Amino acid sequence: MQRFTRLLLAYFVFLVSSGNVFAQTELDQKIAEQQKLADEALGRKAAGEPAITAARTAAKDKAAIAAALKVARNKAEAAVKIAEGKLPGVQEAIKKATEERTKSESESVAAAKSATEAKGKDTEQAEADKSGIAADKLVAATKSLEEAIKSAVPVEEALAAARKVIAEQPAKIKAAEDAIAAFQPEMIAAEAAYAALSKDSVARQIDVESSLVSAGRLVSFAKQVAPIFSQRCLACHNARTAKGRLNLESYANLMKGGESGASVVAGQPDQSPLHTMIEDHSMPKDADPLLPDQIALVKKWIETGAKPDAGILASASLIAIIPKLVQPMPPESYRVSVPVMALSFSPDGSLLATSGYREILLWNPSDGQLVRRIRNLAERPHDIEFSADGSLLAVAAGTPGQMGEVKLFNVADGAMVADLLTTDDEVFSVAFSPDGTRLAVACADRSVRLFDVASRQQQKVIEDHADWVMDVAWSPDGKKIATASRDKTSKVFDSITGESQATFNGHAQPIFGVGFLPDGLSVATGARDNRIRVWTIVEAKQVREIALGGEVFRISMQPDGTAFSGSADKFARQHNVTNGAQVKQFGPHDDWVYAASFHAPSKRVASGSHDGQVKIWNYDDGKELLKFIAAPGLSQPVAAK
Repeated sequence: MQRFTRLLLAYFVFLVSSGNVFAQTELDQKIAEQQKLADEALGRKAAGEPAITAARTAAKDKAAIAAALKVARNKAEAAVKIAEGKLPGVQEAIKKATEERTKSESESVAAAKSATEAKGKDTEQAEADKSGIAADKLVAATKSLEEAIKSAVPVEEALAAARKVIAEQPAKIKAAEDAIAAFQPEMIAAEAAYAALSKDSVARQIDVESSLVSAGRLVSFAKQVAPIFSQRCLACHNARTAKGRLNLESYANLMKGGESGASVVAGQPDQSPLHTMIEDHSMPKDADPLLPDQIALVKKWIETGAKPDAGILASASLIAIIPKLVQPMPPESYRVSVPVMALSFSPDGSLLATSGYREILLWNPSDGQLVRRIRNLAERPHDIEFSADGSLLAVAAGTPGQMGEVKLFNVADGAMVADLLTTDDEVFSVAFSPDGTRLAVACADRSVRLFDVASRQQQKVIEDHADWVMDVAWSPDGKKIATASRDKTSKVFDSITGESQATFNGHAQPIFGVGFLPDGLSVATGARDNRIRVWTIVEAKQVREIALGGEVFRISMQPDGTAFSGSADKFARQHNVTNGAQVKQFGPHDDWVYAASFHAPSKRVASGSHDGQVKIWNYDDGKELLKFIAAPGLSQPVAAK
């Protein structure tokens, strides 16, 4: 019996072992097939490189020709101005030289006649001398005239040549631009073909890497290693605080190393300072050591080549490549109030959205009852904006010093429909373009980012400020955006090219809010200097100043040329920014008023303050209609008596 049991056990071990061997063989075969497909895709991509290189070179050459023609035209226009500036001078010199020669010629003729008439007389010699002097003067005047005429030649030739270029350039420039336009379909097709090859190559390589990671033979930098560095290392090793001159904000910076040289040596964890220092717990300094499994992951990543994942740019920030995590849940019932940093009426006035802790709260503005909670947000929501049809809610939020994000939510059910942006610091403002097709975002990393709402794709990054960008606004025609920054400036940019058009520094204090006047030619800004200042874009010159009793926060511009604002003096106000007059005043609150929103059809104004209180006012008489603490479970709404 025992012998039978041993045989049965041995047979079972054999089956398991055989199964493992079979599974291992099957996995090896799968990975080999995937690698073959990846190699083939890479080969197709390489084969397509000459075509795209040739197309890009041709496009670059055509663009260079057009640019050179425009430069030549600009130079010719400048040359015309220079020549035309010189021409009056040389013409005047010729005129004077001609007059002087004519005069000298008359004097010479007269002197010669006098010398002839004086022959045989006592004055013969004197008159002869005068005649000689007059003749010499004529020679000198003639020479001066010749030199004046000669000096005019290059000016006239330069002017003629420049005018010829100006006359010829329009046709040449048009021909060059037509050539560029004609080449565009070919260029687009070439880019699309190469993009398809690149996409297929990356997808095949991702398949290989995914199988290797699943088999435990490879470690994903983006999914497994980058989250460790982001959570445990970035606080001390970033662009602003790079201890040991080691910046871990991206794979490229990581591999660049620090003041002691390379931080990672691919394939050699024991020769990689990054690994040895986390293994002996000298990093993170003054903090809990990494967990054993985290250290093991970093070690294995280095052993297996220390490579970035396929399809991920080496320069991409860690926060942008790590897996998107669901944010922690807000408390079901708040123990304390939180500042109302932002609030906004829905377009139909049926909802009032306010910022909460890791959430946006939707209230019924008629009775202050909570309608819906929109969650999965960073710690501090800073700005809220409804789409024109009220179906979407854009939110800018952040967790101080850690991350910032922009998300789009479905208002009807609170579901997230797009996670547009994740950065390594807070995001302060969002604004839909007038036509609703684009979204502007203001970030603590000093950037302004523009997104296409339909495709959810980032279109443009503008980096022109020296500090946090606190607010962003669109011009009425959508062609420009204006910014407010902690660097004490407000700027205006072309919303398509991103080119700077104006910089205003009249506040000399951090600027918190910005908005365009209805004409699109002037901008209003609110700042720490207790002022709303109105300035023109063309000259970046102040034309109006409105004094308030405290710091001025976000500005809400209206189509009629008025603006609602919140202030540290505990009031919300409406001003006519076209003449500086105060129209309405709402308050006081018990604390700083950060935000105000106006719903014209229902004639209601909402204001939110630092102590978490929301008040709703009757616009016509300024009386308080309702107040409540924007914190679920903390207090009940109170209607004004």
